[in-house]
Amino acid sequence: MKQQLHQKQVQRLILAPALQQAIKLLPLTNLELIEIIDKELSENPMLEIEEETMEVKSEEERPQEKSETEKEPEKTEDIPQSSETTEPQKKEEEDQDLEAYFQEYFDNSMRSYFVEKKEAPDFENFVSKSDSLWDHLEWQSNLTFSDEKDRLVAQYIIGNINEDGYLISPVEEITAATGASEEQVENIREKIKRFDPVGIGSLDLREALLAQMEYFEIDDPVTRTIVDLHLSLLEKSDFVQLARVLNISLADVKSHIEVIKGLDPAPGRKYSKEKTFYVVPDIIVRKEDDELKIILNDEGMPQLRINPFYKKMLAQMSKDDSDASQFLKDRMKKAFWFLRSLNQRNQTVYKVAKYIVDKQRDFIEKGMEFIKPLTLIELAQEIGVHESTVGRVVANKYIMTSRGVFPLKYFFHKALSGDFGEEISSLRVKEKIKKLVEQEDKTNPLSDIEIEEILAKENFKIARRTVAKYRKQLRIPPSHIRKRKYWIEEIQ
Repeated sequence: MKQQLHQKQVQRLILAPALQQAIKLLPLTNLELIEIIDKELSENPMLEIEEETMEVKSEEERPQEKSETEKEPEKTEDIPQSSETTEPQKKEEEDQDLEAYFQEYFDNSMRSYFVEKKEAPDFENFVSKSDSLWDHLEWQSNLTFSDEKDRLVAQYIIGNINEDGYLISPVEEITAATGASEEQVENIREKIKRFDPVGIGSLDLREALLAQMEYFEIDDPVTRTIVDLHLSLLEKSDFVQLARVLNISLADVKSHIEVIKGLDPAPGRKYSKEKTFYVVPDIIVRKEDDELKIILNDEGMPQLRINPFYKKMLAQMSKDDSDASQFLKDRMKKAFWFLRSLNQRNQTVYKVAKYIVDKQRDFIEKGMEFIKPLTLIELAQEIGVHESTVGRVVANKYIMTSRGVFPLKYFFHKALSGDFGEEISSLRVKEKIKKLVEQEDKTNPLSDIEIEEILAKENFKIARRTVAKYRKQLRIPPSHIRKRKYWIEEIQ
């Protein structure tokens, strides 16, 4: 064996760092983009934020010049000034102002700043952090169990309770892990089931409902029998069979079901920590003079520019090959690429939003009946980019219209063909199915086949299995389940 050198030609697709940066910026929301900009500002001295206060300050510093030109306009016209003499003077004045501005950063002397005193907010306005389900159960466990072994078993049980409040580990596993007997584990679990919320730590729905009935002293043998033995019939809404098995009337079945509805099937959800996510629209659509105007929401977005001080410093060091000159050159190149990537991102987002708004103009102005189908491939071909680019732009972005705030993904859905060859949006079909179910005869609900026939008469040509799929996506139960629910609701 020996080492040898070989040459071969290989084709590879390599993304340049600048292109990678441009691709990474596309799927970011405004809040995420602000974080990236702040990070870039802290790492690259060539970038700075355009501040309106600087422009206002520079205008206020020259009030005398304006007054002189306003008072003596004729004198300025009589004085001949050549461009060769005035332009260098302006450049020198700008350089002096720039150096004086940045001299503050290099001055080590003490400077006094006026700090505005703001009134401190009241602590009553701060929202305290709420306890989680497991913290709440742990607190009750420490008050209930004094024995160290019992407390250890209780902690293990509480640690294996899911967000709905059910124990996900079998009792055999708990006994093996803690070394306690099965009887001891069951006794501790029975006490935990009476904690707040009641029914916590149950193995299934039946056990949780029975624990709540016992705690609230619901002494109804028929209701207890329904929960203990006939939950499957209740899930199917088979009230006729339930009345036949219990040998009672449908009116009595309804009264017992009302009692069961008052129980909590997921006791742990009471302490659920579901966060509320507030949506900030990335695109705003406004109607002005019968035209839909598209505005990219740049609220809170810092406006960047190249730092003129370091740009001038780099120009003076252009012939120098020192480390400082090379550092500034690299940062200048990176700053230009970052600004270019931001501009390219905004242009791409605007093109995508413009095409969507033009395509869905009738939907925005008239409603769901006029929404049109749209695909990523169609939009990509129209604006001249790759399909993956459109996918990145559409991700995690929202558009605000007069009809509401929608994610951009909302407008991308399949097209169904009508009898005359036109394309129909699947969202429009779903909305039609929803309205048909809402307006149906309660005593005789529409089946999937009947819905298919009605849609076919209205130029919606879809199969029965497609109707069933859309109905499930809308969380509408089948016709026989709906009929049973309507029937039990009408019984006095």
